[in-house]
Amino acid sequence: MSLSVLRIGPACTIQDQGRHGYLDQGLSRSGAADLLALHEGAALLRQSPKLAALEMAGMGGEFEATHPIQIALTGAPMQASIDGAAISWNATYHLETGQRVIVGAATRGTYGYLHLGGGIEVQEFLGSRSTHLTAKIGRALQAGDSLSAGAASQQAGQKLRAEDRFSGGSLRVVASFQTELFDRQTLDRFLRTTFTRGPRANRMGMQLESDGEGFAVKGQLNILSEVITPGDIQMTGTGNPFILLPECQTTGGYPRIATVLPCDLPRAAQTPAGVQLQFRLVEMDEAISLQAAFQKELANLPSKVEPLIRDPHDIADLLSYQLVSGMISATD
Repeated sequence: MSLSVLRIGPACTIQDQGRHGYLDQGLSRSGAADLLALHEGAALLRQSPKLAALEMAGMGGEFEATHPIQIALTGAPMQASIDGAAISWNATYHLETGQRVIVGAATRGTYGYLHLGGGIEVQEFLGSRSTHLTAKIGRALQAGDSLSAGAASQQAGQKLRAEDRFSGGSLRVVASFQTELFDRQTLDRFLRTTFTRGPRANRMGMQLESDGEGFAVKGQLNILSEVITPGDIQMTGTGNPFILLPECQTTGGYPRIATVLPCDLPRAAQTPAGVQLQFRLVEMDEAISLQAAFQKELANLPSKVEPLIRDPHDIADLLSYQLVSGMISATD
């Protein structure tokens, strides 16, 4: 089973949960910018969240089914249609051979995801199928490529009410290795400031802008390079913050004022340019509880999947759906 890529946006890559355990060798995690979207797609298709999906940054593409196949769409909502008929986001669909799905521009957020029933089958490298462009592992998709899928169950006609994380808002942070280098006045000002996501952003990190002076520490040019993880908020020489994302560098000498909780990184990554963000500092005990609650929520996603109600006149493959699951007697 596969989808043929007829046209594609410039920043569409295959992503899963990324590579873990290679920081000491200079290789960052990579993986989906919005890990929650991977779990949502897995819940919709009743498959493992460890499977790979297509990450579409800002713009999707046009795809044609070369075999009957199940798909799901999650993450940042994008304009989408099957053979010209508009379809819903956060839902699953069955494609017959020759049918075409078109995914356009994001209407909110940044990263949308196209999932295939059975996951996208590409060769693993260091335990992951994720593309890592900065490390030159894999490449962005191009027209003419084919997305092959593994074995899948029949899960078309499902939907999921996804968490709205596409409009900025509040991000919870914990102290980093270098928070203490910032004086209390600077830290308090950072936490009081409303930031705007700037125009500079990619899978390595996203720039934040604000009015007033930047955020700096004394003697920051003498800071030794230390390990970096996604979520670290790093200050450049001008005092502008960057939230580091899955393809960030593994070490760095710029001071980091705090670290975004992993459970809030999907909201950070999905914040569009020009949208506001604020930060709330939490203690480590609260951060651990918040992350545990997030993991529990991920595990509960399959229980939240429900039938997708569609207009029968818009369903070209109507006969492929099981519309009657049993019979009753009118006289019983």
